[in-house]
Amino acid sequence: MNKVVTFGEIMLRLSTPGYERFVQAKSFNASFGGGEANVAVSLANYGIESEFITRLPNNEIADACIAELRKFGVRTDNIIRGGERLGIYFLETGAVARPSKVIYDRANSSISTIEPDSIDWDSIMDGATWFHWTGITPALSERAAAACLKAIKVANRRGITVSCDLNYRKNLWKYGKGANEVMPQLVECCDVILGNEEDAEKVFGIKPKGFDAHSTKGHIDTTAFRSVCEQLTERFPRARKVIITLRGSVNANHNTWAGVLFDGKKLYESKKFDITHIVDRVGGGDSFMGGLIYGLINYKGDDGKALEFAVAASCLKHTIYGDFNLVKVSEVENLMQGDSSGRVIR
Repeated sequence: MNKVVTFGEIMLRLSTPGYERFVQAKSFNASFGGGEANVAVSLANYGIESEFITRLPNNEIADACIAELRKFGVRTDNIIRGGERLGIYFLETGAVARPSKVIYDRANSSISTIEPDSIDWDSIMDGATWFHWTGITPALSERAAAACLKAIKVANRRGITVSCDLNYRKNLWKYGKGANEVMPQLVECCDVILGNEEDAEKVFGIKPKGFDAHSTKGHIDTTAFRSVCEQLTERFPRARKVIITLRGSVNANHNTWAGVLFDGKKLYESKKFDITHIVDRVGGGDSFMGGLIYGLINYKGDDGKALEFAVAASCLKHTIYGDFNLVKVSEVENLMQGDSSGRVIR
């Protein structure tokens, strides 16, 4: 039985109705989301035991957050309580030439003031086979970075697979240390590394030659990213697999979506999806990671199939409102097999 543990921040998400701008909105739609929590929900939907670890305040909003996670089958037994507040992010969904916008209100959130020794990682990791974190967590504060490193070290000692999504967010690194100072010691302990072209460049100065994400118009040469994978593998030799997500942006509603996986020798390239009507792209990378973990666990020895599952799962997430990818394995596998008609199922 596989058990996946994830660690990070979950926030209250307040999004404008439809495509309204912030200045127009008279109300906001409330839900919850955050990178590592999104991965945990995906895995729970796929039937894998998943546990989300975080620190939340002692109030009713945090209670509602925990109830929402439990509703989707995520274990929350070891979430610790304390601190001042739950972080918030505001979302304005873009359309065509107008991009989406996110405003964070997460300063002094409960997890950012966490004590590194306040979580009993040895107990939590009992029975775990996989631990996942993202670059958002160490960006929140020095304390959160230290807590994340402790979890990674315990997982390493126990022989648990460790994965990370680099997830670079420049607006979060505000406590005096940059991602290029903090991230290397965490990433060097990882077995699986996921990122996109911006993550690799901004954090480690690694980039594909001749690539500009703002001028792709949906067309991406996947072979250009082999060098990115090779450079990451050379810098972090523990990593058995390096994966790059490839998003081509035609406009805010129309993207192409694909990925590559490098196992140290072979570069696997996924099929490319043309997503012509995006309902909600927030959480797209997390849905990819959730699909990838599921694929690597269940399609052992077939990295190509694991990659295809991840891309298809994330493609479906673009059709679902909210942070969470609420799909089943059968739905992802149907899309993998070419069923993209969207016909009514009766």
